[in-house]
Amino acid sequence: MAEDTERRPQVALFVTCLVDLFRPTVGFAAVRLLEAAGCDVTVPKAQTCCGQPAFNSGDRKNTQAIARQVIATFEPYDYVVAPSGSCGGMLSHHYPSLFADDPAWQPRAEAFAEKAHELVSFLTDVRGMTHVDAQFAETVTYHDSCAGLRELGIRDQPRRLLDSVEGLDRVELEDANVCCGFGGTFCVKYPDISNAMVERKTERIIESGAQTLLAGDLGCLMNMAGRLQREGRSVSVRHVAEVLSGLTDTPPIGEARE
Repeated sequence: MAEDTERRPQVALFVTCLVDLFRPTVGFAAVRLLEAAGCDVTVPKAQTCCGQPAFNSGDRKNTQAIARQVIATFEPYDYVVAPSGSCGGMLSHHYPSLFADDPAWQPRAEAFAEKAHELVSFLTDVRGMTHVDAQFAETVTYHDSCAGLRELGIRDQPRRLLDSVEGLDRVELEDANVCCGFGGTFCVKYPDISNAMVERKTERIIESGAQTLLAGDLGCLMNMAGRLQREGRSVSVRHVAEVLSGLTDTPPIGEARE
């Protein structure tokens, strides 16, 4: 029998700041899913922020400095994958524009952007994953993050994989495509508007009857989880990668260990 010598894709995981600081389980879940998709995964130690906060604040100089460091760190790998639509969008859509007037870095930024992907989109659209080996016996609903949906076209991909999870009952969230009010620096600049938006979002979540809320961006999830807890709601909140990978032993977002 001939030996299969097909080279496995070399994937570098861009962990993201929020995952690193608040929810490392999402990183472990991403690694498990990527390995299940036939990839060799590395987590480069030199990575930091994608530069999105500086970019959204108009600080082009520091964003460029961050982007150069990220590009150089991840250049050796076939793909760069982030468990976040907003960070994935920053890497794949905005890096090239940062260096439009820099002939030395523009080609490198474009090459980097072409191999940068959001996690679930990479699993389905690039690696062709159609099902996962996981169990989760709860009713769940899914919120579409603004960046993932509008920048990257991520909508059906997580729903298809969720429907393959054994025991999971998925119900559609009314206004699933409406912003939760987080918006990165938006919630800091306009807290009253942000709070009104997340209040309407939690109303829709409760109306869905779901036991667990899922999404692909930790910023959105933390925003909605905080509001649900302040309202005294019993809805659990998790990153979609945790459910798809079967890593659901840790408490939901914002909840303490018993």
